Amino acid sequence: MWKDKKLFGLTQFQLPKNTSSLQQNIEIPPNLVLGKRAELFFAEAIRQSSNYDLIAQNLQLIHDKQTLGEFDFFLNEINTNQTIHVELVYKFYVYDLNFENELDRWIGPNRKDTLLKKIDRLKSHQLQLLYKKESKSLLKEHKIELDKTEQQVCFLANLFVPKSLLNHQFKQINNSCILGYWLHENEFSQEEYGSFEFYSPKKPDWPVEPQHHQNWKSYAEILHEVKYLLQHQKAALMWMKKDEQTYERFFIVWW
Repeated sequence: MWKDKKLFGLTQFQLPKNTSSLQQNIEIPPNLVLGKRAELFFAEAIRQSSNYDLIAQNLQLIHDKQTLGEFDFFLNEINTNQTIHVELVYKFYVYDLNFENELDRWIGPNRKDTLLKKIDRLKSHQLQLLYKKESKSLLKEHKIELDKTEQQVCFLANLFVPKSLLNHQFKQINNSCILGYWLHENEFSQEEYGSFEFYSPKKPDWPVEPQHHQNWKSYAEILHEVKYLLQHQKAALMWMKKDEQTYERFFIVWW
């Protein structure tokens, strides 16, 4: 989500460039939540990379029958023999101008989380697990040496901005993460959107590219789904098909 290593004081893990298109099908349990799906793809990208070996993933830290946390990934960088603890984050945020501080403006489409809350959680809890005394035996079991381990985050984000800011260049974030825009319910009007086709994917399918979808719905058909979601305080992610070559992604929010 950002490229500046000084931002938040966190080092971003760079995904291997030669694994942007994974070479094999990945079996995904149908009820697997979005974050866990992202972990499957990350692990497969590492396995197909010639730069890293996967030492361990999803290591739960349990002490006195209490789960203290979980380590996402431990990798070995082959060329340097460096051990890297990577925490993976995969988020969808919208940009809300009602907040004064720019970084405060990146919030979840349902307003349940924010970028800065996630950063605080990473720094105060997830990355601190490595240094807890309760972690020593778990690290030893997997032959991970604490003093030879570097911590990084792989913070992946899909960003949606107000329609008027689609061409705006944001200084602190990676602008290539901006995938679309967001609307209030009253802005999703028959006049502007009535001639197009739509689909509203369930959350596990949010990362999918719209052009891969086949069964599209009319404005009138999708409007019923949108109203239902908004009534239950759930933002609707929309895929819109303008023609055979033109697709858009946007959120309709309830707030």
